[in-house]
Amino acid sequence: MVTNRRSIADAATLTGWFKSSYSGGSNGECLEVARGHAAVPVRDSKATDGPAIVFSADGWSSFVTAIRRGGFSA
Repeated sequence: MVTNRRSIADAATLTGWFKSSYSGGSNGECLEVARGHAAVPVRDSKATDGPAIVFSADGWSSFVTAIRRGGFSA
């Protein structure tokens, strides 16, 4: 279960991980997000048993909306 902590030491303890359909096959630069939790855990897909950063649902939604609108430039 995800709590109000901002990180989780071992992301493998959580379930529901998925990669975006935009991630591509073997790019190796993917993030995974876990569904089904009150907060939104995010981890590096190459380090499934590494740490996860935890966002509030509102914070994650705002981030995704900003990305979709082109709010971040490379």
